[in-house]
Amino acid sequence: MALGGSAVAGRRRHVLLFPLAYQGHINPMFRLAGILHARGFAVTVFHTHFNAPDPSRHPEYRFVPVPDGMSGPAPVAIEDVVAHILALNAACEAPFRDRLAAVLEDYSRDAVACIIVDTHLLSMVEVAIQLSVRTLVLRTGSAACLSCFVAYPLLIKRGYLPVQESELETEVSELPPYRVRDLMQLGRRHDLTCKLLERVVGAVKASSGIILNTFDALERPELAKLRRDLDMPVFDIGPLHLFSPAAAAESSLLRQDRSCLKWLDAQPAASVLYVSFGSLACMSARDLVETAWGIAGSRVPFLWVVRPGLVAADGLTRLPDGFEAATSGRGMVVEWAPQEEVLRHPAVAGFWTHGGWNSTTESVCEGVPMLCRPHFGDQMGNARYVEHVWKVGFEVAGALERLDVEKAIRRLVTGSEGAEMRARAGELKKAAKECTGEAGSSGLAIGKLVDHMLAL
Repeated sequence: MALGGSAVAGRRRHVLLFPLAYQGHINPMFRLAGILHARGFAVTVFHTHFNAPDPSRHPEYRFVPVPDGMSGPAPVAIEDVVAHILALNAACEAPFRDRLAAVLEDYSRDAVACIIVDTHLLSMVEVAIQLSVRTLVLRTGSAACLSCFVAYPLLIKRGYLPVQESELETEVSELPPYRVRDLMQLGRRHDLTCKLLERVVGAVKASSGIILNTFDALERPELAKLRRDLDMPVFDIGPLHLFSPAAAAESSLLRQDRSCLKWLDAQPAASVLYVSFGSLACMSARDLVETAWGIAGSRVPFLWVVRPGLVAADGLTRLPDGFEAATSGRGMVVEWAPQEEVLRHPAVAGFWTHGGWNSTTESVCEGVPMLCRPHFGDQMGNARYVEHVWKVGFEVAGALERLDVEKAIRRLVTGSEGAEMRARAGELKKAAKECTGEAGSSGLAIGKLVDHMLAL
């Protein structure tokens, strides 16, 4: 696609990137890298030792490791993930300063267009600014979610937060269509949530512009509100995976089992439920059992991602005895799947998801309706939009019971409501394709982003 500006005229310019080292943040940053590399930028990726990318998958990029002093297994509980993100910021600040200074000496400052940093890495944003490097930030969630972050102090002042059980269904008039239950929550540590979100907003406001993995047709009012509230350049250049489709496979931290695509080839059109709860979300052993027997009882063909560590207390994540026999011939279980290709497959009728933003946009862009089972963070708000704004799915709420799971699956995959949701998702798929076209809003925004980077 010939979309807007380019960095090829004259000498080649460098763009530096620093992703947060979690799968849901790595994928969008590498997709952005692919877009900018295609526009003529040389790409340099700073990364932590924790969840380090494999440079051999990206021979055209330069990789600069930043010591993080971390050891041991990856955190599982969301409170531990938040603490880990804050610790990474502190541990990487000094070594990043040294490595960024060395890279600037290698390239010369004038050759570096800018650095793009994940919004969760405020310490790296501050270091770059101190070294006079022009800085942009990438926010990997929705525009609505970022508006929630910006409004968090006001929501505390007005008594919505910390969340009270008796107020869960209260509508948040400042952020429709959110209810209190849909606001950003990271476990039971309200203080940690406040600190994390304050730092994200701090990174945004310190930068020269924010890049969002969303698109105008999906979040037009939310983007307009964000531009009013922030009064800074906002580049809605999503869905990133449509511009850079190979990046997810190349940056995956888990090995994708591609045999599931052949299995899908043998299934009837629009017949299969795809089930995946992302790379971080965990469930209890009881919920795993109820989910399994609900899937079995629905009689709907399924492809289920059961990754190691899905059940936090059980590294083996065992499916219940008898499940395999009960579903023989109509289901497949894998540890990880090439999700974009799965959702694109004509056999897939629906997606049971945790509701992370990457999964939500990937599903919308392939016209696949969703069952949402949000766990933490922005997932509750995303589920609210799926059900009440875009009307392309619904939430599976409350305690999981196998009979309720059966009904929800049938409602989505074989019911008339599911067919209506699929039709609406199909309209959003068309809108996403239009946005990424040469004259589409996201295509034009990429051109504006490149021009902005070269003018900084």
